[in-house]
Amino acid sequence: MASAEDFSNLKYISLITFRKSGVPVPTPVWLMEDEGVIYVRTDPRSGKAKRLRKIQRVRIAPSDARGKTLGPYVEANARFVEGEDAQRIGLLIKRRYGTIGAIVDFFNGLRGNHPTAVIEIKLA
Repeated sequence: MASAEDFSNLKYISLITFRKSGVPVPTPVWLMEDEGVIYVRTDPRSGKAKRLRKIQRVRIAPSDARGKTLGPYVEANARFVEGEDAQRIGLLIKRRYGTIGAIVDFFNGLRGNHPTAVIEIKLA
C-alpha cells in the first residue's frame, strides 16, 4: 500500500483526472508532500481544475517531466485548498522548486496561466 511519503522525494507525478464521460486525462505536475498529504498547484481555469470540480477521484503515479510513468498508479481523492492553507502550501512549492519554479511561473504568467489553485491529494 502506497503512502504520501513514498512520493515526497519525487519532482513529478502523473495526475489522472477524469472527464464526465469517465475518460482518464493524465497530466505531469510538480508536487509537495506535507504531513502525509500531497499538494499540487494549477491555474484555476485549467482543464484538470475544471475536471476536479466535477469528479474528485484521481490517480497518481511517479513520473518524469513529460508524464512517462515510473511506477504504478494509486487511487486517491482530491479537493481544492483555500485561504491561508493554500498560501502556505503555495510558498512551500515555490521554495521546493526554487529558481526553475520561478522561471516556469514567469513564462506561465506571460501565457496568462497563474497557478494559484492548490489541490490536496489524499491516497485512498
